[in-house]
Amino acid sequence: MKIVFVCLGNICRSPLAEGILRQKALNENLLVEIDSAGTSGLHAGSPPDSRMRATAKKHGVDIDALRSRQLTKKDMQHFDWIYVMDSENYKNVCALASNSTEKGKIKLLLDEPYPMQNRSVPDPYYGGEQGFTEVYTLLDTATDYIIDNIKQAISAKK
Repeated sequence: MKIVFVCLGNICRSPLAEGILRQKALNENLLVEIDSAGTSGLHAGSPPDSRMRATAKKHGVDIDALRSRQLTKKDMQHFDWIYVMDSENYKNVCALASNSTEKGKIKLLLDEPYPMQNRSVPDPYYGGEQGFTEVYTLLDTATDYIIDNIKQAISAKK
């Protein structure tokens, strides 16, 4: 199972989602490849936003070692599930898809806890601390659903 989370710059939402899911998969002893990327390469090589790192640490998640990178066409083939944070990034990621199989891998992350509602994880970058806390809560909930999906996928293979 290979999962990538995608937001615009890969410095706030997607690295936090990666960190949260990585921690939960480790706690559940699940072998999963987890990554994150941005549709923009503006912050390539940069660590996550310091406010997001602080929010993650406050909840026992360490994302300090992560570095931003831009999503590539190879990622579309490599990953099984591609979770995007909002509709704009959804459109951008769909544009990278070469075929219907790749496009079928792409989902809005909050469609997991809120099916068919097309909800977005808000970008906390220009807001205050409360926005980062809200994003943590949303991602924590969504990643619980992903853990359940991983377990179901593993059970189906047995």
